[in-house]
Amino acid sequence: MKYMLDQKLKKRASHRAKIIRGQLDGLIKAIEEEKYCIDLITQSRSIQLSLKSMDRLLLANHLQGHVKHMLNDKKQEPKAIKELVDLYALSNK
Repeated sequence: MKYMLDQKLKKRASHRAKIIRGQLDGLIKAIEEEKYCIDLITQSRSIQLSLKSMDRLLLANHLQGHVKHMLNDKKQEPKAIKELVDLYALSNK
């Protein structure tokens, strides 16, 4: 069973990923230019927060689409639960 990304969400996630790529390119350049450490850390934290924001978008899509359908299918239900438990464990590392 294959479910697609919501097209509006796909566009938003793709846009955010491109912004993050630009932020990362900026951080790499700043490192190469040996910018002040606090500035590097600030840029790094900004990238991490942007990634978390994108994770929330993708998770919302997964819950609204994939998980919702998987929980309605007795064969897929254990997989859905395992995915969520694994994601929870990953988020707490």
